[in-house]
Amino acid sequence: MTNTKKTYLALLYFFLSTLITWWFVDVCPLYTDLPQKLLSTGIAGAKWGLQILAAYFLLNDKKWEFLKNMGATCLAGSVILLPYSIAATVSNINGAYFFVGSLLTAVAIMIILYFVNVQKLGLPKKWFWGWIFCLAIAITLQLTVVFSVLKF
Repeated sequence: MTNTKKTYLALLYFFLSTLITWWFVDVCPLYTDLPQKLLSTGIAGAKWGLQILAAYFLLNDKKWEFLKNMGATCLAGSVILLPYSIAATVSNINGAYFFVGSLLTAVAIMIILYFVNVQKLGLPKKWFWGWIFCLAIAITLQLTVVFSVLKF
């Protein structure tokens, strides 16, 4: 597969993931207003954005394969959010446990897929741990700034 195809696939994966994630956030009653939804979505996007920038500037010959696979990982996590989004939209089922369970499942799957991507391409483990660090910061920001669940 050419680098151009990999680039287009990565863009498609991230675009679809963004749409699905926005739908997920938009139908969840735990969000109180549009600024909170935008902040939450922005935090999630920034986590991926940092990794995209790092891959673009630090990886050479494996850059496009990694970005394509990273986009697929992001999309896989978002697809896991679809049952909640559909249920909340169609039948008004939108409990907090369903919301949190969807998020936890999506994060667990993305952690596994990201690790597999790093392994498959023979990248140093620091790529995986860098993403885990970004994920930990993103989760902390979601719990403190977006939802005020944790107070420091």
